[in-house]
Amino acid sequence: MKSLIFTTAALAIVAGSAFAQTVRMGTEGAYPPYNFINDSGEVDGFERELGDELCARAELTCEWVKNDWDSIIPNLVSSNYDTIMAGMSITDERDEVIDFTQDYYPPTESAYVALSEGVDLEGGIVSAQTATIQAGYVAESGATLVEFATPEETIAAVRNGEADAVFADYDYLLPLVEESGGELMFVGEGVPLGGGVGMGLRESDTELRDKFDAAITSMKEDGSLNALLDKWFGEGVGTY
Repeated sequence: MKSLIFTTAALAIVAGSAFAQTVRMGTEGAYPPYNFINDSGEVDGFERELGDELCARAELTCEWVKNDWDSIIPNLVSSNYDTIMAGMSITDERDEVIDFTQDYYPPTESAYVALSEGVDLEGGIVSAQTATIQAGYVAESGATLVEFATPEETIAAVRNGEADAVFADYDYLLPLVEESGGELMFVGEGVPLGGGVGMGLRESDTELRDKFDAAITSMKEDGSLNALLDKWFGEGVGTY
């Protein structure tokens, strides 16, 4: 089992109560802008800011736990933490193993990125992060799938010639394309996948799920969730 790195989040202030339930929030810390590790070694990004606000509204004390993507669901089931906030799309397959809150990021497209136009997306070599819905899609597309443990490795595979293209969340790829100075480009058509991004929990934790669902609903209703989406993903991102 990979070692877990713990960072302490801000305490939710609970009026009239000296203690609040402690919830360990599991994340990958390697998928900006959803989640990443900042220069201070702290979990940062959209999901860190959102998660802290959800915990405050639910009157919970939150601690952030970093875990590798490929073991993130098994370690939730094994109770090494209590939630997953890691850019995880809601799918029927995952829902058979864990439970999900409602989505806090609307359903979006996945996209292909390559070094040049005209690459063969149906019969060529396409990289994707292991255990993702994108990897599953490529495996059934006719292309040759090459899987990597981290999203950075999927991009590196394109740059070093191991793969013709990478297939990943559009919102993850967009800043990389913009910052590449024309080296990377979107190719082919976008592909809608998944039912939005939600928080994963153990199936037995129905009370905790309900608390977070109520907090997500309150942020949708008062517009604060849309404000966070605009802040971290830019204007034009899908909102509620």
